[in-house]
Parts: sequence; structure tokens; C-alpha cells
Amino acid sequence: MMKAIQIAAPGKMVVVPIPEPEVRAGEVLLRLQYVGFCGSDLNTYLGRNPMVHMPVIPGHEVGAVIERVGDGVPESLKPGMTVTVNPYTNCGKCASCRNVRVNACEHNETLGVQRDGAMRELIALPWEKVIPATSLSPRTCALIEPMSVGFHAVSRAQVTDIDVVLVIGCGMVGMGAIVRSVLRGATVIAADIDEAKLALARRMGAHYTLNTRAEEVHTRLQEMTSGMGPDVVIEAVGSIPTYQMAVDEVAFTGRVACIGYAKSEVSFQTKLFVQKELDIRGSRNALPPDFRAVIHYLEQGTCPVDELISREVTPEEAADAMQSWADAPGRVFRILVRF
Repeated sequence: MMKAIQIAAPGKMVVVPIPEPEVRAGEVLLRLQYVGFCGSDLNTYLGRNPMVHMPVIPGHEVGAVIERVGDGVPESLKPGMTVTVNPYTNCGKCASCRNVRVNACEHNETLGVQRDGAMRELIALPWEKVIPATSLSPRTCALIEPMSVGFHAVSRAQVTDIDVVLVIGCGMVGMGAIVRSVLRGATVIAADIDEAKLALARRMGAHYTLNTRAEEVHTRLQEMTSGMGPDVVIEAVGSIPTYQMAVDEVAFTGRVACIGYAKSEVSFQTKLFVQKELDIRGSRNALPPDFRAVIHYLEQGTCPVDELISREVTPEEAADAMQSWADAPGRVFRILVRF
């Protein structure tokens, strides 16, 4: 038997014994070193995630080491190798899969959401979902997946070096969008309500910061963009005000990439969609090239990894850590569980 973290009911997280997995042909057995808690895990803990059926093992932000490989696994995957995981599935039959946009598969099942996740000592996965990151530590690998979601949004928005990009929300996903936009040569404005997060956004490369609680948003954005508005807005919060801000503030003929899930309906002045001739695009999960791009960035050694990790805990400490996050959600980047 091995230990796993389970969300048994809203507000109830426990450590439970479960059987060790068997390794079938085409699978890789991973020994988990670090697994990150993300916003979807917090929503599950709070009973606000409609895609989850409890009890569930959370976790899909993985830093692991290959323990064993099954028959038929490519020789490039070897025991002892440091890896992360692509935690999404794709059916191969829906419209998204037909269009080779498997990240948006209609029937996707993400680890820790629609199926049991990685908050356990060992997990067996298809070899295709295992991504080598041999030059990184397992601890750093646990940051790859959330950053890749931000990287993907930048690709969806087709950001270039002549764009001014406003990223609303400086959590882990937003930080990924900031980094990728900077790497593409864009001028980046980071917006949030927390000064500590805005300071870190500057260290991650943002050229300007905007405290949307303390400053007059429209006036400041007009000043920063010579009266044009940002060419691209990436919404990485998922709230009514931030969705409305994205549409209101984006430049004429601009692009809006939406990552965050708003918890309720959002009302818009739809005339702006037409008058501005906007491109409004959803952005879901990430593709393999996004994972590779994050790994390449982290390999440069310029990312302040320690500042992105708010807390490290053991499985036995995870419930207290999650409750603390629920009590003060604005102060947390990532909580890592150390196995």
C-alpha cells in the first residue's frame, strides 16, 4: 500500500492508503517527488468544482522520477529520469481532436479533476504523457504545467514583438503569460490587486504594473499605450469585473484571450465586439510545445523559482495548508506537497 491525499467531501482532506499501481505495457511508473495544488484543487476542496465527483485524489502539477517502465516504452524514457506530466486526455474523435487541438478535447479528463490525480507516492501513466525535464529538479518541474497554461494563452493571442499585452491576474498562470509575452518581445503590463504579486511580475519581466484596486484603470492604460489601449488582453482571473475590463480596455481590432472561468454569467456591451472588431478567444490547458517552451525557459535559470513557491508541506500537513489557502487565497502562488 501507499499513501495518497484525498478530498473526501467539501472541506475534508485526508491521507488514505491505496494499492500501489501495476505497470502495464506502454506505461511508465512514476515516483512522485512534488505535486502542486492549483486553483481547481482549491475549488474542489471548497465544493465549487462541478466537474469533480468526490471522493477524489487531486493533483496534476507534477515533478517526478521514473521508477520503472513497462513493455513497449521508448528507450528514451529510463528509470531515474526527472520528468513532468501532461495531465490531460484526448478522445481522438471529437472536433477538437480532429483539428489537432487536443488540449481542448470535448471529452478531456484532467488528472485530479475528472479522474483521480497525482497526490500519491506512485502513479502509472501512458508513456506519451510523460515529459522529460532532465536538467531541472523535480521541485521545479511541479511549476511547469501551470506556467504552460499561460504560455498557451500567449500562443492563442498570437502575441508578437510589436504588441502591448495586458495580463490581468498575476497568479501562476498569469505569470506564465507574462513570461511568454516578454520572451516574444512584447511590451507587457501586469495587472493585479496585490502589490507583492505586482512586484514579482516586474521581476518576471513585466515592463509596467497596474494595481486595479488602487489606480484608475482606463486612465493609466491610456497613458501607458499612447491612447490606443493594449493590443492584447489576457484574462487570467475569471471574474465579472476582469472579463468586462478586458473587453472595455483592449484596443480597437485587438485580441482577448480568456483563461479564467467566471463563476457566474458576465454581461457585456456587445457593441464593442463589433465596433472594435475584436478577436475573443478561449484558451484551455496547454499543448506539448507549450510544455517544451516552459522547460526551455526554466533551463535558463533566470526564473525566481523560490518566490513562486509559497509553501512546501508533507501529505499530513496538506489539509492545514489547503484550509489556510482557502482563508487567504490572494497570498498564495503555489503550495507544493513533498512526497
